[in-house]
Amino acid sequence: MNLEYALMNDTSWQNQADWQTPDTPFMSFAFWQALADTGAIGEEAGWLPIFILVHRVADNEDSIDSAADRAADTALQPVAVMPVFIKGHHRGEFVFDHAWAEAYARYGVDYYPRLVTSVPYTPITGQRLWLAKGETLNESIIKTAIAGIDDIAQQVGASSWHGLFVTPELAAVATAAMPTDIDVALIIAAQDNGIESPPIDLPILERQGCQFLWQNKDLLKDSQPFADFEAFLTTLKAKKRKTIRAERRKVAEQGITCQRKCGDAITDEDWKAFYHCYVMTYAVRGQHPYLTIDFFMALAQDMSEHLMLAQALDQNGDIIASSLFLYDTPENDSVSDTTTLYGRYWGALGEYDSLHFELCYYQGIEFAIEQGLRYFDPGTQGEHKLIRGFIPTTTHSLHRIYDPRFVPAISDFCTQDRLHMTQYRQQAFESLPFNADNMPDFDATNF
Repeated sequence: MNLEYALMNDTSWQNQADWQTPDTPFMSFAFWQALADTGAIGEEAGWLPIFILVHRVADNEDSIDSAADRAADTALQPVAVMPVFIKGHHRGEFVFDHAWAEAYARYGVDYYPRLVTSVPYTPITGQRLWLAKGETLNESIIKTAIAGIDDIAQQVGASSWHGLFVTPELAAVATAAMPTDIDVALIIAAQDNGIESPPIDLPILERQGCQFLWQNKDLLKDSQPFADFEAFLTTLKAKKRKTIRAERRKVAEQGITCQRKCGDAITDEDWKAFYHCYVMTYAVRGQHPYLTIDFFMALAQDMSEHLMLAQALDQNGDIIASSLFLYDTPENDSVSDTTTLYGRYWGALGEYDSLHFELCYYQGIEFAIEQGLRYFDPGTQGEHKLIRGFIPTTTHSLHRIYDPRFVPAISDFCTQDRLHMTQYRQQAFESLPFNADNMPDFDATNF
């Protein structure tokens, strides 16, 4: 049976199949429900969701009149679902295409609305489709999902689609499934003659970025996990070890102590203190936070097994800074040996020397070692992570531009950007603090 798609405005599809456990907590139904229930996504937030349900249909398909009827019919056999947001802004994305919007504006063309597939406010690489049990990502699924994206774009007049922080697997499948170049002159000539070029002829363009990932691997011990934080420090050059120890000492000398709490051990008072700190991160920049206290309380209610809260306390025992992490549990580890700690939300009530490094990085490394997690993703940007043992790692995003006049320039931009990012990762890699025996190999396609 061939695959088809249906466009859905709600999440009723969740009850139509048994779904695979996603590769990160951020694609769990509970995380997305928290976003929706607290207004982080929706029309008012500027993140209007549509779900593309890729499905097979049984032999009675011909008796079903419309795509909507097929989506509701019990004969529908779900295969995958891709979320797509209709957006009129770029907030909460972390892959920036403002220059493209400015180019459109210079030519008097509207860049908005635009379509985005991502986990809102979350620069974490991961799956961007939910797959039914027994299904494997392939070109047919991707082509069908892209057909659904094109349908949405045509209906709302979107300029483009952007798939952000996709896995290398999804990037490879999508670029293999779709053309990567087009004959723009031929398409424009056809349009001038009143002939519409089908969107399927348009390419998928790939951009690459760089984030910094800590690995719980001791290369001198056959990549076995580190025994403790000190074992990790021994892999660094002497000067870098001294710097990190000095930073941790500075925190203690300010009378600050740190502690970690997980899951149900995090109390309502802890959450209030955390949110006070989190809001301060935005307040110092004159901004409002994306997420509400109710969002975090929903995570505490429904995802407590994925939560770790690091706290800094002053000499009076008052909480002065907090950092919230999510982490994979074994059932999330769909691919062996990839369990990860994710640093996501941080804030402090004042300025404290080296406290950000302690609470956001060193506490995370210690926790990852204790829990046997293989990786620690501390979030986007920040070359200061590099000198603390976080390895430059490739990120991937996919883009589809619907006005062929802009495709050549944006395609060239993406090509040059990928080359630049490869060079940047190489230069960053050479600045890693590891001693010679513990220096990982550089892979231009990955690290």
